Amino acid sequence: MTPLKLEPITQDLNQADELYSSPDCQQLLSMYTDFYPKIGFNFPWIGYVVIRDNRVVGSCSFVGQPQGGRVEIAYWTFKENEGQGIATFACSELLEIVQRTDPSLDVIAKTAPEYNASTRVLEKAGFVHTGIVQDDEIGDAWLWTRKSQGM
Repeated sequence: MTPLKLEPITQDLNQADELYSSPDCQQLLSMYTDFYPKIGFNFPWIGYVVIRDNRVVGSCSFVGQPQGGRVEIAYWTFKENEGQGIATFACSELLEIVQRTDPSLDVIAKTAPEYNASTRVLEKAGFVHTGIVQDDEIGDAWLWTRKSQGM
């Protein structure tokens, strides 16, 4: 299988490009049309698409800039690509960006309040379940924390 790669979702991204033509990708890009004006576009704390074989197979993002010594991540694997390591790759890449940019940050993520593929991804990446919080999309969500890897 061809390696995965991450590419930024920029504000001037050409959504008509064939690379972004899948319904899942169009849905994703439409979310960023609303998201960036709300949270700002502050590289590298932005969204990214995951690409394999010149196809977008998922996405990942920072849910805004770091605040209070931590930054939140999220990822999404398109349904037909689940179980192929895409979420693990995306999570790892986001953690690498944090490590390069500000290793003093704790990284958090939220999941549905049940053990599932996403919680396994986070556990493998060194996250620990640290509580229950409210999330706009999920409602009661599990909060996962990965303590700073910095000095």
